[in-house]
Amino acid sequence: MGHKKPTETTRSYLENAPLPNHGKTYTVVTHKEVIDNTLTLLKKSGFTVQREIYRANTNATIAQGIYHIYPSRSVDDEIINETELGMMFAWTNSYNKLVRFQCAIGAYVKVCYNGMVAGDMMNFKRKHTGTANLDCSINIADQVKNAEKYYKRIIQDRDAMKMITLTDREQAELVGRMFVQEELIDSQQTSIIKAELAKPSFHYGTESNTCWTFYNHVTHALKKAHPRYWLQDSQNFHDFIVAECLNNSQPAQKKETIITVDAHKVVVISEPVSEVVEVDEDITDTQLIENVFLDQ
Repeated sequence: MGHKKPTETTRSYLENAPLPNHGKTYTVVTHKEVIDNTLTLLKKSGFTVQREIYRANTNATIAQGIYHIYPSRSVDDEIINETELGMMFAWTNSYNKLVRFQCAIGAYVKVCYNGMVAGDMMNFKRKHTGTANLDCSINIADQVKNAEKYYKRIIQDRDAMKMITLTDREQAELVGRMFVQEELIDSQQTSIIKAELAKPSFHYGTESNTCWTFYNHVTHALKKAHPRYWLQDSQNFHDFIVAECLNNSQPAQKKETIITVDAHKVVVISEPVSEVVEVDEDITDTQLIENVFLDQ
């Protein structure tokens, strides 16, 4: 997982990045198309885009867009009255065949911009072949269509984390397992988490020993992830916490294996399965054209 520090860049830089030529079977899904389709779909679906964040590697062969959005047409009191979490949409795209296009609705913590994405909310990854352009647009539309359901699920997960207490040992065990067994974090991120546990950069509205505060220490460290990995890492970590803490009310106490990391003993624990969010049916290409691009 070693990589250089991600670089925040501009929309114009991504839109003007050189396009690849990988042969006839490769369908170029341009960063500009992804940006334009995303912003069009969000705005036509009643979302106000409050902030646009773009990141990329050298030459923008791997790019990422993160949008802080607000559902202006929502009539759901839980969403309207939410003050701690904002709604987020994110995508990852590439020109070098290393990453398939992927996108997801999620949330961000307003005090620090930490991101949150659950695994069952990012179930689409598309190779750059055939009708990739249309398929990617359809999936963006599908994510936007189910945005409020996904967002409310994350709010519920947040509320559940606030009710769970983790001892220092349990937090250390989780960090050790994420680093050694799950490979969810690298050594740099592990060091960041350790520093945050000792002296937090932000206050997350709960005591330092809650699962919610611990969760944010990790997502704060994940902001150092390369654009190639950030969306997937965020999903994997959220699912890990749901399995280890939310589904068990405390870190799972199944079969334990003792390992040693930097002279500290760490307990490796098995994991259960997260529940699935019920969503609307997938959007077809006909619906996409009728509902979005034709202003109907």
